[in-house]
Amino acid sequence: MLDDFMVRATLAGIGVAVAAAPLGCFVVWRRMAYFGESTAHFAMLGIALSLTFEFSVFAGAILLSLIMASLVTLTQGRSLYSDTLLGVMGHMSLAAALVIVSFISGIRIDLMAYLIGDILAVSHMDLLLIWFGAALIISLIIWRWSPLLLVTLNEDLASANGFNPKRESFVLTIALSIVVAVGIKVVGVLLIVSMLIIPAAAARSLSSTPEGMAIIASLIGILSAIGIVSYSKYKTSAEKKQAEISLSSIYLAEQEYKSNNGSYYYNSSINNIINELFDGIDDLSDQNYTYKISGNSNNDTLSIQAKHKTSNCTLTLNEKN
Repeated sequence: MLDDFMVRATLAGIGVAVAAAPLGCFVVWRRMAYFGESTAHFAMLGIALSLTFEFSVFAGAILLSLIMASLVTLTQGRSLYSDTLLGVMGHMSLAAALVIVSFISGIRIDLMAYLIGDILAVSHMDLLLIWFGAALIISLIIWRWSPLLLVTLNEDLASANGFNPKRESFVLTIALSIVVAVGIKVVGVLLIVSMLIIPAAAARSLSSTPEGMAIIASLIGILSAIGIVSYSKYKTSAEKKQAEISLSSIYLAEQEYKSNNGSYYYNSSINNIINELFDGIDDLSDQNYTYKISGNSNNDTLSIQAKHKTSNCTLTLNEKN
């Protein structure tokens, strides 16, 4: 079952949603949205360093996220306001990450996969790490739910009940760092904050208790993850069907061209194919597939290939006489 990339994508999305939604409630209650964004920027620096020194991207992201969380917790309230501190650290780390990546040579880096994620490219190992992180976060939240909720409501009241507000805040920042690290593959460093905030914000008006808000936020996140993957599957299937129809159209046009000219038309330029075979009527260039016609005029062979512009999906139609 896990060999199907759509199943892996769905499970990965659900794993991130389950981990992010309850934490998102604390982010909304404590107004920590900026912290999530800054942590994601710091994770990007970890990715850049891991690519430079050739070690695990996940390890680099989580290591730098944990360092950032520790620094914020230790320095908060000493000099700068927390939002100022987060802004300085977050944007400096993102700038440093982009500079480091620009100097990396010999490695083809798809920055968009790290910035906005690539849920359809989730591997078995990625899935294992995501669910391990989700299980760790859920266990941590269940264990520390009451202290975290009490510190969120009133730090003085939490201290009076024997809880250390700074320690509980550190536990929360550590959990947020783990969510950012495991969510990079699914939604990327730029969109992970949306997984934290949007389900929690939507659940706020639908619940009357903190526990209810966390549960409803998780359900909203899960339904969103399933919906996104289902839409991606529908879109991919529709594009593939359109490409198959285009291959058939090119094949029929080639047969007509051969009957008029005695041989097939070979060309890899989409504009030339449109002009020569379809009299300039453009039904191909705005698709998500590129088309190439090849073959051998000596033995009268024909090969028409459609390759997706952003994935490895390739369709081929061959004919031998």
